Amino acid sequence: MLVGCANLIASDPVSSSTPTVAAATTPPAVETPAVPPTPTVPPSPALLLTIGAAGDHVRELQARLRQLTVLTDAPDGAYGRITSGAVGAFQEQKGLPATGDVDQATWDALLATTTVPTAEELRPPEPNAPPPVPVVLHPGCTQGGPALCVDKTAGKVYFVVDGQLQITLDARFGRTGLPTREGEFDVESKSRDHVSSIYDAPMPYAMFFNGGQAVHYSPDFAAEGYNGASHGCVNTRDKQGTATIFDAMSVGDPVIVYRS
Repeated sequence: MLVGCANLIASDPVSSSTPTVAAATTPPAVETPAVPPTPTVPPSPALLLTIGAAGDHVRELQARLRQLTVLTDAPDGAYGRITSGAVGAFQEQKGLPATGDVDQATWDALLATTTVPTAEELRPPEPNAPPPVPVVLHPGCTQGGPALCVDKTAGKVYFVVDGQLQITLDARFGRTGLPTREGEFDVESKSRDHVSSIYDAPMPYAMFFNGGQAVHYSPDFAAEGYNGASHGCVNTRDKQGTATIFDAMSVGDPVIVYRS
């Protein structure tokens, strides 16, 4: 009985003659074609800073670029298209690839041609910004509970709880002919995603305290600083800080607009 057909080998009939063994032959050598070596690609230099980066390192980069006059805007710590263009211009001056991104070679060249930025170079005073003044709270802000104190002299919004200062925000006020009213008011209403029906302008985290006037975050103030003005509202430019205050304030809480 066959057990495994895979290993069965057919044979010739049995012969009495001595089998002839064929002489072993050596197969001709086959020449293996040479394989060309894989070309080595140099690694790209590691990027240190590029569009989308933010923080103190970007601010220092911007301050150093301003020293070389390839950047005119004041440092803001945000790496955008303007900063990228200034980096590219500097790279061209130094014979480096003008990528607009900061690699180690670009950073080393920048360090070699600039000085450590001063505090004023890192954060230069804004045009039209109110001069720094001590925090002076209105007496009405030192009572119990949350309150918004808006100091037009200092250009600040102070969020106070039980007489204790919690948050300070930069503020911008109404333009000529549309002044922000001064006095003691209450929050009349709140609108998280408000859009002005008169000016078709976004007013996020609006806390209305006197008719159409409100304390609210202003994208324009965040972008343009004190170069502009509001239509009577109290503008802020710290979105997260304004959102925190918006969530903490309730209808009926005091809003006091004053001059220190």
